[in-house]
Amino acid sequence: MILSRPPLRPLNEMTVTFPALSENERFARLAVSGFLSQLDPNISELSDIKTAVSEAVTNAIVHGYRDEPGEVILQVRIFSGGRIVIKIQDRGCGMEDIAKAMTPLYTTSPEDDRAGLGFTIMETFMEKVKVKSRQGKGTTVQLERTIQGKKRL
Repeated sequence: MILSRPPLRPLNEMTVTFPALSENERFARLAVSGFLSQLDPNISELSDIKTAVSEAVTNAIVHGYRDEPGEVILQVRIFSGGRIVIKIQDRGCGMEDIAKAMTPLYTTSPEDDRAGLGFTIMETFMEKVKVKSRQGKGTTVQLERTIQGKKRL
């Protein structure tokens, strides 16, 4: 008989949905920052996480919806040991080739002066970056990291 390990339950979580407008990228960073303050992250950790979230939310707005109306779903989950999982989801156009999209300097919007470094930045500041996407259905970016802050739930 094979026993499977039950899925870990988060100690705390937050989900917020907001319009896919570029001005809401700042809101997303502040929401994540405020929620994670309970873990007492250091300035470097918080800055890294906010930067990664900013890139993921910007990708959802600019590339997922191509500046068309839509919603971004932001979920932050805290697990024991300071482990955090952040998901940014859109229901936009999706990606044809995830591996290609994650290649440094690749962009679908060169005319908008996009550098194509969003995923590279996310991978630099987070321990894990997972991407799921279906054309015509949208994209989910999952960012994972352990906070070394002082407080533990």
